[in-house]
Amino acid sequence: QVTFVESGGGLVQPGGSLRLSCRASTIPNGDFSMGWYRQAPGKQRELVASMTTRGQTDYADFVEGRFIISRDNSLSVNLLMNNLHPNDTAVYYCNMQTFSHNYWGQGTQVTVSS
Repeated sequence: QVTFVESGGGLVQPGGSLRLSCRASTIPNGDFSMGWYRQAPGKQRELVASMTTRGQTDYADFVEGRFIISRDNSLSVNLLMNNLHPNDTAVYYCNMQTFSHNYWGQGTQVTVSS
């Protein structure tokens, strides 16, 4: 079982920035990806960005170059979010995907409001 420590959510004004961080308790054997999903009230959970162990990245279309995903090491993933919009308000979940498992963090709230 993999658990996560997530940090960095909070309240920010439109146009502001936040940095989300996630550290996993362990890493699985083989290739895997780590990243962030989000879920706004009344909407489905959606991918924000992810990165594989080989450094391949995947960003949602709505990111539009505003967010950058990075990994400090094999256990950690970060998401730098710039130029935040009110539509970015959601609970952001850290995620790890292996060939056979999908692990989720508890989520951290991001609120973009003036």
